[in-house]
Amino acid sequence: MTRVVFLLAPQVHLLDLAGPAQAFSSATDYGQDYTLHYVGEQEDVPTSQGVTLRARLDWPDLDPDDLLVVPGWRSRTPAHRGKFARPNLDRLRAHHERGGTVASVCAGAFALAEAGLLAGRRCTTHHDLQDDLADRFPAATVVRDVLYVVDGRVVTSAGIASGIDLALHLLALRHGPGFAARIAREMVVFARRNGEEPQASVMLRHRAHISDAVHRVQDLIDAGYADRLPLAQLASAGGVSERTLTRLFGRAVGMTPLRYQQELRLERAEHLIGHGATVESAARAVGFEDARMLRRLRSRA
Repeated sequence: MTRVVFLLAPQVHLLDLAGPAQAFSSATDYGQDYTLHYVGEQEDVPTSQGVTLRARLDWPDLDPDDLLVVPGWRSRTPAHRGKFARPNLDRLRAHHERGGTVASVCAGAFALAEAGLLAGRRCTTHHDLQDDLADRFPAATVVRDVLYVVDGRVVTSAGIASGIDLALHLLALRHGPGFAARIAREMVVFARRNGEEPQASVMLRHRAHISDAVHRVQDLIDAGYADRLPLAQLASAGGVSERTLTRLFGRAVGMTPLRYQQELRLERAEHLIGHGATVESAARAVGFEDARMLRRLRSRA
């Protein structure tokens, strides 16, 4: 039997907790022997989304095969520290020192850092918290804009949905990638994502503008990035001339429509290659006529 213990802080994010909990719970439905435990420093734990959870104050006895997970929480101030008293931080450290694995989601990385587990280690957290984590704990090496980082038996993830990726990775390590893929299908997850994949996709990174015409064009490119999309077709979708579209797109997105389409293709191709596809098959899948353009874009990136 493997115990998965979640240490809950007030204002815990539901998805930070529910994603990994669902993954390990589903693993039990497919024959693995996991038991889930929820502990905290108070029995009634308010969540950031308004639901109150019930936690235990006493901890189960832990073995090195067991897993400790600290989900993240919402904080309206930069002070992400001080969520847990020293005895519980010492429990995190002691479990790791006895050979156990300790993981965090989002702001949970601050608890691991306070427990002394991130000094001299690579780690990550939600992109909004990366600067704060690096400033507060300079002995930690904060890896930016990735989904999760594994450094020995300390695993940190970016937050929110990336906790699912973290859990699937841990299940793959214990039971093989085929089993993890089975759990992903059970959870209706599109695909397992590698830790090195960026927290924010190309689509999200280039939507921070207010140009309706450019948004309409991006909608078209996002949906058909593998297709041939002439500039005239894109301009028609935006309701502007080709020249105006080029000017508006460059101002809003920082690149041409063609370059934006190539960025989408490159991101999808990297995902396919990371899951075992050849460069040639990935190039065809994302719309390149051959692999030469994909290789050039990869080397440039």
